[in-house]
Amino acid sequence: MIKDGERILLMSEDGDEFITVVKDGEKFVTHLGGVEFEKIMKLDFGDFVETSKGERLYILKPTIVEEILNLKRKTQIVYPKDLGYILLKLDVKPGDRVIDVGIGSGVVSFAMARIVGEKGKVYAYEKREDFIERAKENLRNWGVIDLVEIKHKDLSEGVDEKEIDAFFLDVPKPWLYIDKVWEALKGGGRFAAVVPTTNQVQEVLNALKDSHFKKIEVVENLFRFYKPVPQRLRPYDRMVAHTAYMIFAVKVYQ
Repeated sequence: MIKDGERILLMSEDGDEFITVVKDGEKFVTHLGGVEFEKIMKLDFGDFVETSKGERLYILKPTIVEEILNLKRKTQIVYPKDLGYILLKLDVKPGDRVIDVGIGSGVVSFAMARIVGEKGKVYAYEKREDFIERAKENLRNWGVIDLVEIKHKDLSEGVDEKEIDAFFLDVPKPWLYIDKVWEALKGGGRFAAVVPTTNQVQEVLNALKDSHFKKIEVVENLFRFYKPVPQRLRPYDRMVAHTAYMIFAVKVYQ
């Protein structure tokens, strides 16, 4: 059964989603009506509960995609459609030591921490203290705070770690720090950066070609969702098109 303190996703028949934490003795209220958490604690994932207005809410365990898309944030995030590909290209795996610079809301650190596990480590760098506090809150809610070491430091000062497996960079001018990335990575270590415009891509490419990186790639990822109605299957009228350009490279020696 669902426990007190457990994080759950409540989904209505129409697809409205609400992520909340079960709190014994309290009540969850939406425009669809309210429901006592005590009632939810007698059920299991996959069951449904009726609100005070008779609306049915299905009880699900939130996935990383649902956590990200329902996240309250002040910064732009790396969208799930890009994040999955980035993690694969960085070859992040259990036990790896990885760096995430520009922690923002903590989304990338969250995804990395879930993969590297207790035998690995995520080192997250951020120069803005308000971003750090928001990221800490999110990482704590997601249950991975102990796997992420957050450092209040500007990348221009370099990073403290060496022989890193993968390095992710999400800052306004990533080309200024390519030398810092190279110094931190181990031989054959993987690098990824995201930028929103083509002129930024050009700057990063110039910096990578001036340094010792190979397998340089630039990728834009486009997803189109379809309405899941068998009788009139068609794309949704709107889509999230351009989100970021992704740049990848691998460290080599002279």
